[in-house]
Amino acid sequence: MRNKLLLTVFSVIAMLAIAVSPVYAITGNFVEDNEHPYVGLVVFYDANGEFIWRCSGTLISNWTVLTAGHCADTAGGAVTARVYFQQDAGVNYDPNLGYDPVTGYPETCAPGTEGTQCFTSQTLLNYDFPGNLQLPNTHDVGLVILDQPADLGYAQLPEPNLLDQYATARGTQDVTFTVSGYGLSYKNQPHAGKVDTSYRERLMALSKLVNLNSALNAGFNIQTNGNGAGKGGTCNGDSGGPVFLGGYDSNLVVAVTSFGLNSLCRGTDFAYRIDQPDVLDWIYANAKF
Repeated sequence: MRNKLLLTVFSVIAMLAIAVSPVYAITGNFVEDNEHPYVGLVVFYDANGEFIWRCSGTLISNWTVLTAGHCADTAGGAVTARVYFQQDAGVNYDPNLGYDPVTGYPETCAPGTEGTQCFTSQTLLNYDFPGNLQLPNTHDVGLVILDQPADLGYAQLPEPNLLDQYATARGTQDVTFTVSGYGLSYKNQPHAGKVDTSYRERLMALSKLVNLNSALNAGFNIQTNGNGAGKGGTCNGDSGGPVFLGGYDSNLVVAVTSFGLNSLCRGTDFAYRIDQPDVLDWIYANAKF
């Protein structure tokens, strides 16, 4: 995973001369997310069944989890996946054991949870993700088709071009999004001598729309800011997680968490828009409903 991330970062830096990296947990003023039971912790495995990386994802039907393209990167080695929908999916992870004894994360489904809270997948798809984040159109969306249906509810997909109404400066005023996911909540400077903090549980936070039309967005991405009182952002472990339009009770997913500009997850976040007509067409053509 380290080599994959470095390759991604170096490719983008060479093209845009900025530090861009995929984002993997909710930071800032976050709260436990018990509002979205259909948001899961997605673990990916290689051809040998070995853990390679983790992301977040959202059920958009009983069978289909929406995530990021760089998560469902089949060319990069992802072959199968397992999705944990428990809010505290990895909170009891024991580094000495190498897994969570309560849920089985990231190795297996705990007894009695497979088919109810934990699901496997043999089918991973992505929107022609090129293997690195080629901005602005990153193609950073993917699908995980479950081996059996999940009866947990699911998010609503947007109408085409729904976010276009917020493209003007006036339109960005007071537009709120809710981000949700699993992973790092505190990331420190390497020389600080402090460990990063990951609760490995589903958290959510409110973010504000900044821009849809900058060179990094260009109609493909949304730019949000999670700094300030009452707000939060994304970090390592949230990749592929949902960006809901509206407050905590919203179920309308309009984008998936994609990348950030700050390696310490303290700043502006970017998510890939799924309300783009071509992206929606691809989702409807490939998802299992």
